[in-house]
Amino acid sequence: MSYVGRRGIHYLQKLSSPNVASTLLENGQNRVVDASLTLIRERARLKGELVRALGGAVASASLLGVPLGHNSSFLQGPAFAPPRIREAIWCGSTNSSTEEGKELNDPRVLTDVGDVPVQEIRDCGVDDDRLMHVISESVKLVMEEDPLRPLVLGGDHSISFPVVRAVSEKLGGPVDILHLDAHPDIYHAFEGNKYSHASSFARIMEGGYARRLLQVGIRSINSEGREQGKRFGVEQYEMRTFSRDRHLLENLKLGEGVKGVYISVDVDCLDPAVAPGVSHIEPGGLSFRDVLNILHNLQGDVVAADVVEFNPQRDTVDGMTAMVAAKLVRELTAKISK
Repeated sequence: MSYVGRRGIHYLQKLSSPNVASTLLENGQNRVVDASLTLIRERARLKGELVRALGGAVASASLLGVPLGHNSSFLQGPAFAPPRIREAIWCGSTNSSTEEGKELNDPRVLTDVGDVPVQEIRDCGVDDDRLMHVISESVKLVMEEDPLRPLVLGGDHSISFPVVRAVSEKLGGPVDILHLDAHPDIYHAFEGNKYSHASSFARIMEGGYARRLLQVGIRSINSEGREQGKRFGVEQYEMRTFSRDRHLLENLKLGEGVKGVYISVDVDCLDPAVAPGVSHIEPGGLSFRDVLNILHNLQGDVVAADVVEFNPQRDTVDGMTAMVAAKLVRELTAKISK
């Protein structure tokens, strides 16, 4: 937890004394949450109206930042990632076209509804149960503005649970998930935290929000990760067999018979030579072109996606990992928009 978070929550805990009515704190928290959701709602509404007025878009990616890092078991720098990713997207070092020819400057391809104010909400003493619901509700507000589809900027990987939950609930059924990561993130409750970034996919599978979960790039997995994978029927593709699995993974067809495809990209799926700015450095990962081949060749209706676990505090090589994360966002935008 950040110093600011500790300070705010500690102060509010002090207020929970016989001299302070509990309703005072609860009413204040309600106002902050309502204001936060109102801002997301109105920004999404404006961007949705703009895209609909321009016409011609069946689906349009819309950025939603979730700057959350306190559920990380190691470093909490991913909380600072969303603005760094946006800066890299628009920094001017490259043009605005994706590899498949989509123009990011066109709002029918990409819009931005801003960030869920995670720290401000937590500073009011809101617990993680409610915070996760705020994130889910924020995602649903984006989805209400057809044709917008959420492309979420993390944050640590704990955000994938409330995002996938929202997508599944809003669409009325499970999705297929393509999860690229060095780790399976499927512990039951890592270090006792059910919302740990290492437990997000356990929550997703328990909730019935995914039919198929394919995990690609795995190279840090223990017995619990494998047992949990078997329990939930997860298709785990480890890096030690990637050369054998490559053809399959570069020709995936997902989403038939369910509500679409969700893509979750943990930046540490990549080899640290490509992306050193992550909290958990695991050598022996995917190349950037490996990831793009998997994404570009995927057949399926991508209804939402996230890019998580970029840690700007470890991005010491001239912002290289920020550019890597931005490129992932750009190519996911092209995959979503149509």
